[in-house]
Amino acid sequence: MQTAVLTDSLEFEFEERERPDPGPREVLVAIEAVGICGSDVHYYRHGRIGEYVVEAPLVLGHESAGEVIAVGKGVTEHDPGDRVTLEPGVPCRRCEFCKRGNYNLCPDVTFMATPPDDGAFAEYLVWPADFAYGLPQTVSTRAGALCEPLSVGIQACRRGSVGVGDSVLISGGGPIGLLAMAAARAAGASEVFLGDVVDRKLAFAAERGADRVIDAREGDLAGTVAAATEGRGVDTVIEASGAPQAIRSSVEVVRRGGDVVLIGLPSDGEVPIDVLDIIDDELDLHGSFRYANTYPAAISLLESGAVDIEGLIHFEAGLSGIEDAFERAMDAETVKGMITVGD
Repeated sequence: MQTAVLTDSLEFEFEERERPDPGPREVLVAIEAVGICGSDVHYYRHGRIGEYVVEAPLVLGHESAGEVIAVGKGVTEHDPGDRVTLEPGVPCRRCEFCKRGNYNLCPDVTFMATPPDDGAFAEYLVWPADFAYGLPQTVSTRAGALCEPLSVGIQACRRGSVGVGDSVLISGGGPIGLLAMAAARAAGASEVFLGDVVDRKLAFAAERGADRVIDAREGDLAGTVAAATEGRGVDTVIEASGAPQAIRSSVEVVRRGGDVVLIGLPSDGEVPIDVLDIIDDELDLHGSFRYANTYPAAISLLESGAVDIEGLIHFEAGLSGIEDAFERAMDAETVKGMITVGD
């Protein structure tokens, strides 16, 4: 099978590897679609994310979907021919976090495309059957692959207790910010603001239903939100940009007693923030790490048509064109690139 491998010199090479066979409780999937995530691009450009370093050839790609080709012993939930989306993080199932249902916090998780674990830029992939989810006939594999970033948005909204009638500010108009906006709408938010610094992303957010877009280059984000909310602030802030100024502003634009959810990763892990604001306004400040128990909800949102996820895809390329696709994905105006496999 053909596999695109990121070498330790940060270049893509193609390798012919033997097609794997599924073991007990595993499925063999012919990969059809893989989204290009910002983390994939970061590994391609820098060779590392924090403590995770590309020290040996690595297969990237963790937003994936395809068709089941074969099933291993003991698999009852899938049959050959089923179309599935793959949840890329498989926990140990034994630690205290797994037993609490917070398996995204499992310290021994295997996560696609995170060194040293290979991802999905390959023609075939073996994966645990219970982390493969069947797709309804009305949901394409292109859409199914993007259940992964949609899950990040769902997790953030759950962490921020977004509910019916709430107002929400999303910082960052990339795929995660846009899908957090979609998840907030699905959760019942009545007013959604989105801030960014790229004109095309602001326009795109407005097209996709933001009540108001805010150009963060114009300065006074807190003043803009205050004016729009009659001085109250929003119920929840979801910070998806990682920009230090946006992180600092989060505690200024949320209402007293509101929630701030941090998803975006800053280049420097230490960002000064006004702790007195957090204490005096009794804010709830949350980190949001990946997701847990979100894929069924994501699939349901796609099946119902509540979320137009394919509308995020700005371009597609075959596996053979992966290097050019990654270069294109680095354009600040690109929202989402997709690699199609097996065409």
